[in-house]
Amino acid sequence: MNLLYHVSMTTLQKNALSQPLLVTGAHRSGTTWVGKMLGADSQTAYISEPLNVLHRPGVLRVKVNHWYQYICDENENEYLPAFEELLDYRYHTWDEFRSIRSPKDFLRMGRDFAIFYTGLMHGQRMLIKDPFAVFSTSWFAKKLNFKVVVTVRHPAAFVSSLKRLGWNFDFNNLLDQPLLMRDHLDSYRDRMQSIQADDVIGQASLLWTMIYHTVHTTRKLNPDLLTVRHEDLSRDPINGFRDLYSALGLDFTPQVEKRILNSNSSENPTELSRKKVHSVKLDSRANVENWKKRLTNDEIHHIRKVTEETAQLFYPDSGW
Repeated sequence: MNLLYHVSMTTLQKNALSQPLLVTGAHRSGTTWVGKMLGADSQTAYISEPLNVLHRPGVLRVKVNHWYQYICDENENEYLPAFEELLDYRYHTWDEFRSIRSPKDFLRMGRDFAIFYTGLMHGQRMLIKDPFAVFSTSWFAKKLNFKVVVTVRHPAAFVSSLKRLGWNFDFNNLLDQPLLMRDHLDSYRDRMQSIQADDVIGQASLLWTMIYHTVHTTRKLNPDLLTVRHEDLSRDPINGFRDLYSALGLDFTPQVEKRILNSNSSENPTELSRKKVHSVKLDSRANVENWKKRLTNDEIHHIRKVTEETAQLFYPDSGW
């Protein structure tokens, strides 16, 4: 199957070459890896997760109350000014300074300030990696002219990753957002309310289904949306990223290719330490089917039962 599910075939316009980029998708779906590989182009400025509820105030001067915060026309007044400042590379030094509580915070401040300064001085193209923007892709594309890339990972691989890390998800983050429920998730309300707090497998399966059903609906309405499968990039990273670079108007230089090869080398570990869950140095080919070792047959059966209808939209030839 072609790596790029839906690519506009029109010629890139000149202004598209400075168009900001958003890499999103479910968390643990490869957004960090894809974002950093696209950020290997020296003409991009990589900014991580402004919609994370724990984001730094220097980066985005607005409080985010929910994981997977939904932004649309009806609530944009709360977020639009902050994102416009972000796109102008306005770093809020004093807000950040007042929030510092540790040496780690201070080092983050230095890192982020340098990214903003370099981006502004060199006219770099902004690249935001943020899985928590996935329900808001239409808003980012239409209101702020972002080119959006959505990463998709096989549901069993996504669920197995959360199982391995023991990461639960509190569905109140979604249920407490009336606009999100109205526009996308109301049909899942009862299932979210009835799921057990310690059921990582069930939570992750339902979350994957809701996210990617919404992605499927969104891409039908937004033909410029790009969706890429984590597995396709993992099995053939050089050709996969070359195609993606071309679709985004980025320069696939020898330096970029070298970084991608280094990130995906067979000499890298096949499984990341729990202390390095955000590392991008992994034997990507070996990692593709790690879920088969992490999950029991009963768990795989349950994941397939919950996700299969949506999974077939992205993995029609998938093997369970």
